[in-house]
Amino acid sequence: MKLLDIIVPVYNEEACINKTIERLLKLKEAFKGKLNINYIFINDGSKDGTAKILEENAKKDKNIKVINFSRNFGHQMALSAGLDYSKGDYIAIIDADLQDPPELIYDMYEKSLEGYDIVYGKRLKRKKETVFKKLSAWGFYRVLKSMCNLDIPTDTGDFRFITKDVRKAFNKMREKHRFVRGMIPWLGFKSAPLPYIRDERIAGETKYPLSKMLKLAFDGIYSFSFKPINFIFILSAVTFFVSIIIAILGFFTEFEEEIIISFVLFLVGSINLLAIGILGQYIGRIYDETRNRPLYIIKNSINL
Repeated sequence: MKLLDIIVPVYNEEACINKTIERLLKLKEAFKGKLNINYIFINDGSKDGTAKILEENAKKDKNIKVINFSRNFGHQMALSAGLDYSKGDYIAIIDADLQDPPELIYDMYEKSLEGYDIVYGKRLKRKKETVFKKLSAWGFYRVLKSMCNLDIPTDTGDFRFITKDVRKAFNKMREKHRFVRGMIPWLGFKSAPLPYIRDERIAGETKYPLSKMLKLAFDGIYSFSFKPINFIFILSAVTFFVSIIIAILGFFTEFEEEIIISFVLFLVGSINLLAIGILGQYIGRIYDETRNRPLYIIKNSINL
């Protein structure tokens, strides 16, 4: 019988992890006679009781696999570790907070049987989220899609179902600044959405505040687009013409020379700093790649 690996990155989720495991284990009944299931939990350096709870559950069920990182390496690295250690014919990726209903994994499996290698969850609605969170999430996906030279589905997180062919191709990509929801579409396999309504978090706090959302967005932009560099060129051209216009106005009007010079210097200096910052991001990423450090360090594992 074929195998389904369900990958669950976990960070400080002691308040809800038992409930998550309970609902995930119920999937065995839905897949009975069709797929065997392994559960791969990646503990991303949790500082609460998450590791202990995972260990206790792994002792009760050998299908529960646990990977403990030596420290917090980040959500994208945790997903990558799960995919590295997966051996399944099918792989499902889901967060531990139960905002994405585990029961939909079976629906994703059925959708994949129609000939799709990737089935991704597309959020139609977000329950009990603030207006700011909804607007920031809406803007995040649309700005990202407009900036990246890649067709990244909007309103889509990392909740998805993939085949082993996708996993094998993905595992060949070893870049340090990882944006999984962009890397998987980049592979080019046939994909389809599964629309759903996203539930509210059952306990604990979000692990993706605005600061992490922005970092994730910039990782996606710098990984899949050169538009920031093109923006520097356009901005430099605009600055050049603005400076000429100001100089002409200063010559034919009564503007004080000191004010004009100060404005032009400030404008040019700001553009230079912006250009250095953008180029620095690309250069810094090149430096990270040349150091060739591992993506993550595993402290220990259970049932692997």
